[in-house]
Amino acid sequence: MRDPTRVEVTGPLAPYAEGFRGELTRLGYGRDTTALQLWLMDHLSRWLEGRGLDGTGLTPGVVAAFVAERRAAGYAHHRCDRAMNPLLSYLRRQGVAAPSAVCEAELPSVERLLARYARYLVEERGLVKDTVERNVALVRPFLETRVAAGDGGLREMSAGDVTAFVLAVCRARPTATASRTMTALRSLLRFLHVEGLIGQSLVDAVPPVAAWKLAGVPRALDAGQVGALLASCDRDAVVGRRDLAILTVLVRLGLRAGEVAGLRLGDLDWRRGEVTVRGKGNRQECLPLPVDVGEALVAYLTDGRPAGAGREVFLQVRPPRGAMTRGAVTQLVARAARRAGLGTFFAHRLRHTAATGMLRGGGSLAEIGQVLRHRHALTTAIYAKVDLDALRPLARPWPAGAR
Repeated sequence: MRDPTRVEVTGPLAPYAEGFRGELTRLGYGRDTTALQLWLMDHLSRWLEGRGLDGTGLTPGVVAAFVAERRAAGYAHHRCDRAMNPLLSYLRRQGVAAPSAVCEAELPSVERLLARYARYLVEERGLVKDTVERNVALVRPFLETRVAAGDGGLREMSAGDVTAFVLAVCRARPTATASRTMTALRSLLRFLHVEGLIGQSLVDAVPPVAAWKLAGVPRALDAGQVGALLASCDRDAVVGRRDLAILTVLVRLGLRAGEVAGLRLGDLDWRRGEVTVRGKGNRQECLPLPVDVGEALVAYLTDGRPAGAGREVFLQVRPPRGAMTRGAVTQLVARAARRAGLGTFFAHRLRHTAATGMLRGGGSLAEIGQVLRHRHALTTAIYAKVDLDALRPLARPWPAGAR
């Protein structure tokens, strides 16, 4: 086993070695990984010193050159940009390495444009991080196609080009994904027009996706399936207690996956029995904290959640022990469903389950809309389809003798 205490960092980064060592320990990295990261820090520090640079010279271009040199020299570990993330993140928080935004000019042209688009979504449109990242991912193929054609790829773009991309990309995609892609593409085209990168607005060239609201029936779990889902979590293990707490929150409160990932310790008001939820559009609303949800949270927070690893409620088990992402919560639900023998479904199925459970318990559609924090009553109206008791008087009697 490698001993991180025996790794000595020399050069311009030496003053930050002890702090980085403590950071790795706090994030839950093992001794071997900590030692490898410190050796990487020493190599980078000596490499910078040999070129007359200090930590402030760590631009994306310099980091890329260092990683390429390690690859060419035949190093077995830390041969890609991603391997540098723990060290660079720490140095940036210390004000040593240059923030990536400062070095945007060094990025490839597509990445530069996507970075500008992401800033536009945050600063001008007020979108949250998850939505920004999703939009950027959805429009990346479109920009890569156009920018590859040179400067004229955007300037000379026509409505036909937009429509051709839509037909080529969305034909094989699920309806929901295709609809989100169209929304993101319209947003990008507005940005390009506002920035003067295209001469005319091409938003109207994006065709609508054939989809009908309220056409389907919400698919929910019954009580037995919910019990099997929760029972699939090993309460004697740290990850099991965390997963049980997340699944209980999803089933009982009907939160979205991103809302669960965004919960912070300060959002739990134990004295009042409330939880603050940060929903779509940066809205904050309070919901009551049921007893079973509180018990599952307490079991995880007191015996499972790593101490001193941030203010988010739910953390990753493997290092770095940062906050869980929306995608991680969704995949957690899928794994639990498969363990319980229920097939594969994702977090939104549990939101439907919460709404259906409230309806069967006597809740009105208006009350369900308040709990789910719907902006429009029409969004909640889809649950009227599963209220069989209310629908039964509307059914016409079956004709006598008909088969």
